[in-house]
Amino acid sequence: MSTVEILVEVCNLDVYHDTSNRMKTTVEIPDSLLKEARRLVAREGTTLRALVEEGLRRVVNERRRAKPFKLRKVSVRGKGLQPAMAGASWQQIRDAAYEGRGA
Repeated sequence: MSTVEILVEVCNLDVYHDTSNRMKTTVEIPDSLLKEARRLVAREGTTLRALVEEGLRRVVNERRRAKPFKLRKVSVRGKGLQPAMAGASWQQIRDAAYEGRGA
């Protein structure tokens, strides 16, 4: 896959309450994505820098809000694994669980 290096200003970082800095960085973008992005910014009358910044902000905000998956504690009344199933394969346990249920 060929890539194009493009120098863009990204990451509007708030250093202090009323002060912000801009950091320049080099980003490698696949040619096809860059062409599509350039068409989009031309159509919308914006800049590639603004598009990259918007995308980064969306991803950062989305991932910041996402909570890590936690498996909830679940228990059922019963006596655990029945002696007849001790040493059984998963397929045998599954077959016994769905026996008579059409699965």
